[in-house]
Amino acid sequence: MADYQTKEDVLTDELVDRVEQLVADKHLVVYNDDVNTFDHVIESLVDICDHSEEQAEQCALMVHFKGRASVREGHFNKLQPMKTALTDRGISAVIE
Repeated sequence: MADYQTKEDVLTDELVDRVEQLVADKHLVVYNDDVNTFDHVIESLVDICDHSEEQAEQCALMVHFKGRASVREGHFNKLQPMKTALTDRGISAVIE
């Protein structure tokens, strides 16, 4: 028996992989830079990520001293608008 996949099998496998990526827990990671102030990052985390002032301040300190910090965890679809809003404010953020 030949070991091959039909076009439909390949598309199905790709779709399953994509769905798994979307529903698996991801991290919204913010990177340090020399442009944004602590106040700007803190305010943005409060506004966008629904952090308390204290939580946002702790995240901003971790970003500053460690170079990056995971500021939110969840599904890709939930994190994507937050990432976009942070980057729109000039903050370097990615979903990992």
